[in-house]
Amino acid sequence: MRIGEREIGPDHPPYVIAEIGVNHDGSVERALTLVRMARDAGADAVKLQLFRTDLLMSRSAKLAAYQQSAGETDPIEMLRRLELSVEQMTPVVGVIHKLGLHAIVTVFSVELVGEARGLEWDAYKTASPDIINRPLLDEIAATGGPMIVSTGASTLAEVERAVGWLKRAGDRVALLQCVSCYPTPIEQAALGGIAAIGEVFAGPVGYSDHTAGVETGAMAVAAGACVLEKHLTYDRSAAGPDHAASLDADGFGRYVELARSGVRANDSFEPLKRVLDIERDVRGVSRQSLTPRHSFPAGHVLTRDDLTIKRPGVGLEPCELEGVVGRALARDVEADVPLTRGDLHTGLADREAR
Repeated sequence: MRIGEREIGPDHPPYVIAEIGVNHDGSVERALTLVRMARDAGADAVKLQLFRTDLLMSRSAKLAAYQQSAGETDPIEMLRRLELSVEQMTPVVGVIHKLGLHAIVTVFSVELVGEARGLEWDAYKTASPDIINRPLLDEIAATGGPMIVSTGASTLAEVERAVGWLKRAGDRVALLQCVSCYPTPIEQAALGGIAAIGEVFAGPVGYSDHTAGVETGAMAVAAGACVLEKHLTYDRSAAGPDHAASLDADGFGRYVELARSGVRANDSFEPLKRVLDIERDVRGVSRQSLTPRHSFPAGHVLTRDDLTIKRPGVGLEPCELEGVVGRALARDVEADVPLTRGDLHTGLADREAR
């Protein structure tokens, strides 16, 4: 795989992404500060997150336990506070490139992919909950750019299914093992998932690291990671959902140094990819479901325009979209509430009747 002129694979130094995420606290100036910190710490790339709260969160959205522990009380208000628009990201991407780094963006909604394409991203990323979001994966694959796909809180079967969907992207894809827990206890870093993913995927495999330590990146490289992603913050004690699971400037610099030291750990890691108990809360809260845009009566036949994809993951999976379009509703449904299987007529006979 290649991002810009940088080759990524087992014969090359690990590619290190400084994940700004929402640690800018909604401030462009703070995002620019974090970009400069990433350059000074030796990162190859800086990653931003593009989301719009009303596109991502349904009325049923909830906070993850780690977000509550960070002092958050309302999931929708939390995200609204942390949004950066494409317009706000424009100067940030300019500085990233001026400093010789790659700019990467995680896009959280299909509707935002077109907007994202207005900036010069070196690669696109999907978050772990979207391993089941085929419409989003397809839309990003269609950009023609490199893709990095996280796989936290997923089974190996879900990963393998997504690999099949992404065949059209060829050698433009890397997958990241991840544990969706913030922070992740080092003893549950699940580095064996790197090799397990490598058994079902021929491209580069990396590690999205949510542990609090500086050594985990080097351990992940020893386990086969070609890409590392790590959150960067200006202050680990700052208010906000991700600061505590991030590294400050000094810690991030040490993290990069160790990851590129060439030191290999003596530990061997059994190839194993599964959903850990510590991930189940985030899996439910952060995955997305097919969600009606409006309220509809029983008997209404669903069209593509009737449906969007929003959190939480309590309803029909996004990858079921094509099978749901054309189905009739078995009962009244409310706008912005995830669609469940019980909301639909059973399908085949219903189609034949029409």
